Parts: sequence; structure tokens; C-alpha cells
Amino acid sequence: MHDIIFYPIGNGDTCLIRLESGKRIGFDFADLHDPDDASDKRMPLAKNYKADLGWPKRKEIDVLAITHGDIDHVKGIPEHFWLDHAEKYQGNDRIKIKELWVPAALIVEEGSEDDTKIIRAEARHRFLKKTGIRVFSRPEHLKDWLEKQGKRFADYQDLITNAGRTVPGWTLDAQGIEFFVHSPFAEKDGEKILDRNDNCLVMQAVLRIENEDTRFLLTSDITYEELERIVAATCGHERDERLAWDIYKIPHHCSYKSLAEEKGKQKTEPTKKIAWLLDQGAERSVMVCSSDVIPTETTDQPPHIEAYRTYQDTEKRLDADLVVTMDNPTKKAPERTVIEVGKDKAKLKKSAITASIAVTSTQSPRMG
Repeated sequence: MHDIIFYPIGNGDTCLIRLESGKRIGFDFADLHDPDDASDKRMPLAKNYKADLGWPKRKEIDVLAITHGDIDHVKGIPEHFWLDHAEKYQGNDRIKIKELWVPAALIVEEGSEDDTKIIRAEARHRFLKKTGIRVFSRPEHLKDWLEKQGKRFADYQDLITNAGRTVPGWTLDAQGIEFFVHSPFAEKDGEKILDRNDNCLVMQAVLRIENEDTRFLLTSDITYEELERIVAATCGHERDERLAWDIYKIPHHCSYKSLAEEKGKQKTEPTKKIAWLLDQGAERSVMVCSSDVIPTETTDQPPHIEAYRTYQDTEKRLDADLVVTMDNPTKKAPERTVIEVGKDKAKLKKSAITASIAVTSTQSPRMG
């Protein structure tokens, strides 16, 4: 059995995939807990993350994917992970990264918050040395950046994966998982290449157990415009199955901007393409909102109650489990959100509030 862990860290993303084979793949890492605030219910991430890796017996993660450079996706990486580019970020108490995955924009951008700047230096170091890194998208400015470093773009193409392809080295037969890249991508407008969504890594992970495939859509902080482009491009290539999901990571901490232009008074009405995407979920699927507790009234910042009501509609339609990370199992004591992936596909592991042990939700076997 595989499992997928989300952490209660407020409005931030950290996801750890643990494969039956022992491989570990992380998407983002944001240690947002304030140790000086006794009322902060966000989980202290580093020690819990290490425990889930198997520390101290296991001190390496096979992949750490950074979806983009916002602080709520990267805070604490320079403090807790071994970085190759400088000795000050090395030590026996740090997690080593076998392979770092980043969007091209993280390498070429200039100016950023401190932790992002340090991670950018690490990504640049690995990329130029051609070791321990995979870069997503092939925008023209990546080529320009390499040429400014005195390098030939052609010498680095085997380190770059474009949208519409699977990530090399990860297959269902060998590792029990594959990753199909939806974004970043480039669109052609005549002879001109337009870079779209170059700040956000979006993938469909397919996990296999006993010839049963479970589809996990990792959406990062994508906006509805960018998500619509993914839907249009994928359907245009007749690859609809690449948008099917048994597990849906709700984008951008339940922001209405991942559904439509307007928030709506009571509920956010998704665009036609986004509504279609939500309908690609399987019955008894799992939807995870990595956010603060959902407010009871409208707010400027996510999570937005109007967007949450839209996802509740999908939850009811699919008979799904909809989980908010800071509200699982309770607002007063949030814990890890764990999804078990096996022959019955995705099952949310539920903690009994009145018991001291966790129990697994029971569901009927699925067909297909």
C-alpha cells in the first residue's frame, strides 16, 4: 500500500507521498508554525516530516518538488534540508535531497524572499552541474539564462521535461507511480511562443497497487485561467484521462480565483471548463484543502467560504471525502491528513475523536 500525507500548517502546502517500495516524494515544504505563539495550532513540521520519512534510519528524500517559490511552499527548506551549494546548509541533522524538481521560472527569476533566494541558488547550482535536478518547461528565457552563463541550451535538454510528458525514471511497472506534467507549458501564437503559468508546477500522479490505478491531481496555487488552459490543451490532445482524479488537491488554499473570476455572493460559480474538471472525479474520491479553517463569512484572503461551498457540491455529487487540513480531525487539535492508496483506490484514514488510535474509513469496493 502507498500513502499520501498532508500536514496542518495553515495556508501552506506540504505533501509527502510514501510508496510501498520505500521511495519518498515530497511536494513543497513550509514550516509555518510559530514556536513563540502558544495558540498556534499549526503543526511543527520538521520533526513530524522527518518521522514520516523514517528518520534517523532514513535521512534522504528521493524527490523534493517545489511547485513555485512562494514562502508558503518553501519556508524552512534552507534550515532543514541539506543543500549542496554551500556548506552552511549542510549537516547530519538535515534531510538530503536526491533529486530536486523545480519550474524553470524558479531558476531564472531575480529577486525573491530569503528562503526562495536560497533555494534558487541550490537549483541553479544543481542545474549548471547537471546533477540531482529536473526542470519543468522550456521557456525561451531559460535558454537565454543558460547562454548568459556561457552554456549551450542543447547540453541541458535531458534535464528538462515539458508539459504533456511523463517524468523520466518513474514508471508504474518499476516504482508503482508515474507523473504526467500539465504545467508549466508554452503555447504557440503563430511563430511566437507564449509562456503560460511558468510559476506553478501541476501534475497528475498515477499510483498503482495490484493493477489498480489511483489518480492524484496536484494543482498547487493555479488560477482558473491557467487551469482552463490545461483543460483545453489536454482535451485538445484527446488525453482526457490525464485529468481524471481519485484525489484532488484543491488549488490555492480554497481561493475562489481557482474557480472563476467572480467570488459570488453565496457560492462561486465555476467556469464551464473548471466545472467539467471537477466532474472528472471518481465516486468516493478524496478532496484535500490545505488551508486554515474555513471561515463562516466572506473574507478577502483564502480560504473563501464561497469557493468551499462549490467544492461541497462536488463532494455531495461524488459521495467524496472533503477534508480541510486545519480542521482534521478537529479545529482544536488538527493532525496529519493521511490517504491510503491500495487495491480499493483512495481511502481517507480517519481519526476517531474519542479514541486514541486511528481507524480507516470503510467504503465499498470500486468498479473500474
